[in-house]
Amino acid sequence: MRVGILSYPMLFQRDGSLQVQVRETVKALNRLPPLAGGAQLEAELVDPFRSRLDDYDVVHVFAAVNGNHRIVEAAVDLRVPVVLSALVAPGWNRSNGTRARIADRLLGNLIACDMQTSYAQTRHALHLASLIVAQGEAERQAIRSAFLISPAKVRVLPGGISPHFFDADGTLFRARTAIAGQFALMVGAVSPYKNQLGIAQALSEMALPFVVIGEALERDTDYLRQLRAVPGVICMGALHQQQRMLASAYAAASVFVMPSQGEGCPLAVLEALAAGTAVMMTADTALVLPNSEFALKKVRWDDSRAQKSALLALLEAPPARERVRALVRPFTWDSVALQLADCYADAIMLVRRADRAAGACAASGAPAGAGSAAA
Repeated sequence: MRVGILSYPMLFQRDGSLQVQVRETVKALNRLPPLAGGAQLEAELVDPFRSRLDDYDVVHVFAAVNGNHRIVEAAVDLRVPVVLSALVAPGWNRSNGTRARIADRLLGNLIACDMQTSYAQTRHALHLASLIVAQGEAERQAIRSAFLISPAKVRVLPGGISPHFFDADGTLFRARTAIAGQFALMVGAVSPYKNQLGIAQALSEMALPFVVIGEALERDTDYLRQLRAVPGVICMGALHQQQRMLASAYAAASVFVMPSQGEGCPLAVLEALAAGTAVMMTADTALVLPNSEFALKKVRWDDSRAQKSALLALLEAPPARERVRALVRPFTWDSVALQLADCYADAIMLVRRADRAAGACAASGAPAGAGSAAA
């Protein structure tokens, strides 16, 4: 089985959780043993300048935004099954989905043109895909409620965690940085949406140093400047290709914070937990870990008082690191790859079944209807 992996063209011009997810997914898929019947799964990043989508048995598209609906369209036109990791924000619901559809119609009437909003493009991609992968139940609910997609079409599959995070300790990070004592850590792009500045002010009031690993886009350079001006903040930039150093930073931290306005199933949070570090994060997330309240506190992104309370609880009674790690031990890239292989096989079966039905309708002279796997 040949699997083509692709996303929007500028994906690898920066580093982040999605980039890690794509790279690790490809590597884990290629480590799989032969499938039923002896076939070997071969996965690769698609070079659209040298390859055609119908060179593959199935394509896996990461993200339903940034023009990726055109990739899904092209694959469907070529009768290639599509698995779509949608990455829909869990904040979408029935109410704002209805408003988005109304806005689409109003915009079209206003400019007398068939112009699509990002909502319409996302919904189009979700509608056309053979199967959709969501990172949690909250994302599946958002896909159903806001985009009107049947939940039967959606498989829930969290991201994976690389093994070295489970073995990490803070020695390397502390030796290279000379940072001693307690500190809070956040890893990710620096931006108003991620809300580093808000949590930095709360941490400064608590006199808890705040280490920020990540870069800001050019449009957010003033935001980064304001962040650096907060007492106790240490901005380290990105740790490109330094996975051991990053794992050690997670393990050295007293607490990991992710106070974004919204998150799907953030890889950085899973990695911090794998390193044994407790987490305080936004309540607007698709991440659900049963019986995790002792180590994973969820708070509204703009509720500073509740954030401080959650942080104090984790700092005053830090949970045992092995107990924290146990929360995410099942989330390996190899287990993700096994489940994805099943998704690919099911997507291929759905398209073949639809093609057979369309062929039977054509032979009988009956209208084929819209009974494709993309419906």
